[in-house]
Amino acid sequence: MKEYPISLNLFDILYLEGEDLTQKPYLERRKILEEVTEKAGRITIVPAIITADPQKIEEFMQQAILDGCEGIVAKDLKSSYRAGAREFAWIKLKREYKSELQDTIDLVIVGAFSGRGRRAGRYGAFLLAAYDKDEDVFKTVCKVGTGFTDEDLARFPEILQPYKIPNRHSRVESKIEADFWFTPKVVIEVIASEVTLSPVHTCAMNLIKKGAGLALRFPKFTGRLRDDKDAEDATTVQEIVELYRSQLKKIVEE
Repeated sequence: MKEYPISLNLFDILYLEGEDLTQKPYLERRKILEEVTEKAGRITIVPAIITADPQKIEEFMQQAILDGCEGIVAKDLKSSYRAGAREFAWIKLKREYKSELQDTIDLVIVGAFSGRGRRAGRYGAFLLAAYDKDEDVFKTVCKVGTGFTDEDLARFPEILQPYKIPNRHSRVESKIEADFWFTPKVVIEVIASEVTLSPVHTCAMNLIKKGAGLALRFPKFTGRLRDDKDAEDATTVQEIVELYRSQLKKIVEE
């Protein structure tokens, strides 16, 4: 038990002191679960949020994946518990990597975020940027925390150590505040499902839509470190824009 400790993560309660709770709405069951569970040691209630904001759901899902989960379950707050018959009361949202983008993308690591859960004490995710050759700066396009093996997570601090700096580099444009910053140097290869509009990433900011830049949706590290490329050889902002426009063209044609 000491060598392989097990955690108990509770997500619902069906029966309590002789009372069947399955017909009570989920929100009431969750409240009861929180009231009767003594959070101690390795017994916890799975995290949950109540929101109708797609952006908050996406952020919650990203954190779940960074913590080692496959995804999240979205639940109707009024739903009863029907074993084996979820219908649309419970919807599993899992990150898929059947990429709509045919090409891999080479991006520069400009920042990193502290790991949580089993990644505590390591970098949990990286802030990546595309190169804007017209302005000679690097503009953020995504955060990536998936696709990294334990070996990758162990070696990346060593790879990045020579380029670690106390503040954001002067050639990096970012609206996101990373926990750690790096001189733009290390290039990695990623895949993604699509390019989407983003209010927080600076790649192509205001070019497609006022107040929005472009970001990679569901990015994933391919496992390839592009040490054969300088930062200025990474995928450019202009290429990201072309990828986005190609998507729109494909949608129109379909």
